[in-house]
Amino acid sequence: MTDDEPHEFSAGEGFEETDYDAFTLDPDMALDPDEVGLDSRVLTDILDQRQTPGENVDAEELLDVGLSYVGIQRFEEATETLERAARFAEDDLLAQEAWVNTGVAHAELEEYDEAIGAYREALRIDEDSEHAASAETNLAYALWEFGHTEEALEHAERAVELDPRFAQAWYNRGFFLAERGLYEEAVDALDNAVRLGMRSAEVHEERSRALDELGEREAAEEAQTRADELREERERSLVDEGGERDPPR
Repeated sequence: MTDDEPHEFSAGEGFEETDYDAFTLDPDMALDPDEVGLDSRVLTDILDQRQTPGENVDAEELLDVGLSYVGIQRFEEATETLERAARFAEDDLLAQEAWVNTGVAHAELEEYDEAIGAYREALRIDEDSEHAASAETNLAYALWEFGHTEEALEHAERAVELDPRFAQAWYNRGFFLAERGLYEEAVDALDNAVRLGMRSAEVHEERSRALDELGEREAAEEAQTRADELREERERSLVDEGGERDPPR
């Protein structure tokens, strides 16, 4: 990883949406069909109305609203709404999902201490559930950002133990191993991420860095070339979709 590129956030890549749909937004951002397509100001009003406390709090609906706030990058509102969902949820799995997403929103605000607390709350509910691997790998990322690098690796290891098919968890593990100078193990972990379908410039850049440290110059150059190709593809896609090209680095 270069200083210019942020560590890719641990939301996960390379899986069909059905594998990790708890941490993705529905196509209509959980709003009613006749409300979709409105401008962002109207969308914001709709979300604000839906999160207003009522006599009977629907934790599942609060979770949907919180995820929708994330979708329009209103992360402060997302943290408040998702935490309310977690506290009102009677179902443990729903509460755990809400706590994980609360942590995600805090991390987007670079509030890593709060993110760590939210992920720990999620794991306190159940350390072996279907959401536990996501909680562990996100916790690892937040701990690393907070300067607790050794503990970060421990949770990255736990994430791949819980779900060996979680590509993002393998990427995080490889990143942390490389940070500790364990380059051979890092390459193995990053190769697993690629085999499991992770397709990003960052994973190939990390492979290039680790391979270069091992003296495998040709393989390192190939990995960097692949990273550059993927970054160019991403920039072309943004331009085609009307987005802005990344500034020169």
